Amino acid sequence: MTTNQTDAAADVDPRRWLALVVIAVAQLMVVLDASIVNIALPSAQHALGISDANRQWVITAYALAFGGLLLLGGRIADFIGRKRGFIIGLIGFGVASAIGGLAQTQGELFGARALQGAFAALMAPAALSLITVTFSEPRERAKAFGVYGGISGGGAALGLILGGVLTEYASWRWTLLVNTPIAIATAVAGAILVRESRAEGKPKYDIPGVVTSTLGLVALVYGFTRANENGWSAASTISLLSAAVILLVSFVLIERNTSEPLLPPRVFTERNRAGAFLVSLLLGLALFGMFLFLVYYMQGTLHYSAVKSGLAFLPFSVGVVAGAAVASTLLPRFGPRPLMVGGTAAAALGMILFTQITVHGSYASTVLPAQIVMSIGMGLAFVALSSTALVGVADHDAGVASALVNTTQQVGGSLGTALLNTIAATATATYISAHGAGQTAEGLVHGYTVAFTWGLGALILASVLSLVLVTKQRPQAEVDGAETAFEHAEELVLV
Repeated sequence: MTTNQTDAAADVDPRRWLALVVIAVAQLMVVLDASIVNIALPSAQHALGISDANRQWVITAYALAFGGLLLLGGRIADFIGRKRGFIIGLIGFGVASAIGGLAQTQGELFGARALQGAFAALMAPAALSLITVTFSEPRERAKAFGVYGGISGGGAALGLILGGVLTEYASWRWTLLVNTPIAIATAVAGAILVRESRAEGKPKYDIPGVVTSTLGLVALVYGFTRANENGWSAASTISLLSAAVILLVSFVLIERNTSEPLLPPRVFTERNRAGAFLVSLLLGLALFGMFLFLVYYMQGTLHYSAVKSGLAFLPFSVGVVAGAAVASTLLPRFGPRPLMVGGTAAAALGMILFTQITVHGSYASTVLPAQIVMSIGMGLAFVALSSTALVGVADHDAGVASALVNTTQQVGGSLGTALLNTIAATATATYISAHGAGQTAEGLVHGYTVAFTWGLGALILASVLSLVLVTKQRPQAEVDGAETAFEHAEELVLV
């Protein structure tokens, strides 16, 4: 054995597989939380008297905080120590979950969800970095990422069922409270089993960039909410949307002129990568909106119980994982462009089927076929765009490019949920006004189909952008990132 081999063997963490268990449990908790909350949303809305205009904040508060702070969270974890960031994220996530589970007002619940997202933005990149530094041998690293990705896919399906069971037989509050003991126990185990690592150099944080981007996105979402309540021409709506534009333009200018930008503009200069991020944004918009209105359609119109609703979503989880598995096989042979175009087109076809739901429709004839087609398309597209986002990126930008796939999905989801919720509520109110109060059920379904139609527009645009912007085929030699792309595709079911 050579000296280098001896040193490498001595540096291997003997408890690395136990550390992986700890990291996997943390990932499972985040996955469970996301899917559990979707199923519990109608019950939480009724219990706390949340208006239809504000219900989207249960989703968008988390998604905005998570997506908006993810890049900063990864940088903080690198410099304060990934283990320390991981444990702080776990404890904070557990505390925020307890606050949400005990919330007595909608404001408390929204705040708790935002706090969850902020701590998840610290925990998630720390967890991925810990896997990378803990498993230095390529085969072991591949197995570790396989376990992590499997948790993402299977955990979401488990969350749908568990969310239904807890909501129906205990309370919607337990869909949040269940995180607290798991987070505390995992933090203790992490303190014992996980090895610390940190980046070298002096830490630099782009605080102005974080503030302007986050406040800009919040103002945009809140502007959509006010448009729902007061109309698009109201002074409050115009003021918020104007503030959002000013803040987001300021963010772009800050990133172009700061020495350590949160989001380096150079990451977007390559057209294929820019196309991948835009498509990810649009997929998040359509996907989050679809889940929101489908939950309400199944529980409110089809009168499904929470448990039955959770089970009814399982084909979507299976379809995404199946599509991702097929894409990982086809990607080296055909490259990303055909998969992105075909996947987004298939997702659009599924959304067309969703626009056909009716008050007296059935799950088997409309919802199930739509779920199958759309989910397989999403899996195909997301593997391809994740790979495209990472191909050819410089080493010092690899972390940012990888995180941006999740960030764009979360930001697109939060903006899409707020915008589509406003569009649906407006369409419902207009329909009931025209047809009378006796048509409330029909009005609600009409609102859902209008929102699905806008989601369809987003998917059609994603397909066009894939065709126009993605021009390069994936080189055969570039195998790095294939497992990461598969893992990101499985994480689509987190919503």
